[in-house]
Amino acid sequence: MRCELIAGHPDFRRLNTIDGVTVDLRYIGADNFVGRDLYGELDCAWLHHEAADALQRAVRYLAQHAPGMRILVLDALRPHRVQEMLWQHLDGTRLQMYVADPARGSIHSFGMAVDATLLDAAGQELDMGSAFDELVEKSHPALEERMLAEGQISHAQQANRNILRAAMFHGGFRGINSEWWHFNCGDPTLVRQTYLRID
Repeated sequence: MRCELIAGHPDFRRLNTIDGVTVDLRYIGADNFVGRDLYGELDCAWLHHEAADALQRAVRYLAQHAPGMRILVLDALRPHRVQEMLWQHLDGTRLQMYVADPARGSIHSFGMAVDATLLDAAGQELDMGSAFDELVEKSHPALEERMLAEGQISHAQQANRNILRAAMFHGGFRGINSEWWHFNCGDPTLVRQTYLRID
């Protein structure tokens, strides 16, 4: 289904209906690894209702265990046509590993993935040791212990990541090995096989 037709579809819920989250979609504008606006006039402030419910649970967990902190959503629904742009932008580079092959499909394109970080009580982003879309080893959760031992990230930065993960995991999301900000909802294989993809 085309992104332009999503409004009113029963499978999807707008991000602004999820209490307690702040939204700053980074593919609107140039604050992303491509360095330009990829969404333009597309309305991508949506999630599948299952992922939206999971995010609401994460918000409630955070309010109880880290009062004053808020989840900042950096990306949610990402139309398949934009996924193709990301793939093409990194074509022929070693960084292409950071982008799901459009032939297989990104879980973002089903509204079942969220890129997120945390805001403190003053509304400032917590220091996670690397920036959103910083495609380097210190962004890899799987390499955190090594990065910590080498001084590439600090204990405080890892602690901030752990707060984010605890909230998201409690909501029902799962992380990936290469990006501290990315969280999938549901089994990716099942999502690709049975959920509606947004183009």
